Amino acid sequence: MTRVGNQIMASILVNAIYEMKNYPVVLLNTVLSPLSFLVLIFLISDGALLGEAILGGLIMSMFQSGISLQSDLSHLKNDFKLQEIVVSSPTSSTIYVAGMALSEIIYSSPAIIILSILFALVINVPLIQVAAIIAVLLMVFLSSVALSFALSTISTDIVQSYSFSRLITILFTSLAPVYYPVTLIPEPLQPLAYLSPTTYAAQLAQHMAGLTQVSPGMFAFDWAVLLIFTAIFLWVGFRKARWRDV
Repeated sequence: MTRVGNQIMASILVNAIYEMKNYPVVLLNTVLSPLSFLVLIFLISDGALLGEAILGGLIMSMFQSGISLQSDLSHLKNDFKLQEIVVSSPTSSTIYVAGMALSEIIYSSPAIIILSILFALVINVPLIQVAAIIAVLLMVFLSSVALSFALSTISTDIVQSYSFSRLITILFTSLAPVYYPVTLIPEPLQPLAYLSPTTYAAQLAQHMAGLTQVSPGMFAFDWAVLLIFTAIFLWVGFRKARWRDV
């Protein structure tokens, strides 16, 4: 295995495998968060929004995986001074964050696997549309990872990091219409929903899953906005993060 591969594997072992093996109870949070909303929406809609709720669970899992990175990076930076060690080593910030991000995906894998099985059972679409939905989920994940990295480098305390993570997760996945169509929100409030990139991600995923319909123009606009949001977050994450100023 190459040096880069070893560095990424070390992040996965430290930040995911160790915790999953020694403290399996912590996995309940990653499973229950997206599934609890799914069950709630399923019961309220009498099953009518099951497909939307499954997609919402996947979006929440991917976004929550990325945004959880902030707390872990902040903890390692402030409590163990790991970022100072990494900065003085040959490891780049990109490799460090990539390894930690992959560890978050592995950590969230139980929820993602359950939701993926439900997706396969409930939503029947061609593989090309499945691939497009996966691309949307990856953009959501990349956006949240980049945002997490930037926030972790300016955070000075783990409690502060947890507060940021919870607030951002609530705003982007609980209040934003990811578990149901945006059209269910009262029309005067819909412009507020469109301030969140996850709204565009959910609208794209729901359309490609055949659950809702949007016009070709709106479909292209959703892709453009999601790509722009992702590019902005990546730019902020890797240009404005205080990597060496620790």
